[in-house]
Parts: sequence; C-alpha cells; structure tokens
Amino acid sequence: MAKKVKEVRAKVLSVKGTCEQKHEPGDVVRFTDRGVDGHICIHAMYSMMPKVFAMMFNADFPWATDPDVLTHPCPDAANPVVFELTRVYED
Repeated sequence: MAKKVKEVRAKVLSVKGTCEQKHEPGDVVRFTDRGVDGHICIHAMYSMMPKVFAMMFNADFPWATDPDVLTHPCPDAANPVVFELTRVYED
C-alpha cells in the first residue's frame, strides 16, 4: 500500500526581477487536503496546482531525479519565481 501524503510544500528557491507578491527565497506554502497555508501569488498557485494535486495522490514523474521533489517556475517569464515542490508523507 502506498504511503499517505500529508502535504505538498512549495518553497521559493529563487526570485529574479520584481515579484509583485514579494516572494522571497525560503518562503514556504503548504498544500493539504484541507486547504492552503501561506502566502502565494494566485498565478503561481494556479499554474502549479496540477503538479500539487498529482503529488497529493502519489503520481509518478519519470523525469524527476527524486520522485518526491519537483521544481516549478511561476508563469511570469519577465520576473520568474522558481518553487521547489516537496511531497511530505504521514508518519
């Protein structure tokens, strides 16, 4: 039986240019089955939700070096914020 995912964490890895939402490297947002905890730009969130949803349900990503960690850029190509998505399991 697959391990149950407790949450997916989105951590800001880098910010280039000017992020209107004031994201800073190290900021963390948590996605659980109950909602979202933390501050995140709605455009970045909408673009990463397919990955977050898939990670919550133990999807495989054959291109990922670590099956529990993905990177995701926000859609603002002029001022990119790059997030690291990490799957966290229940104990």
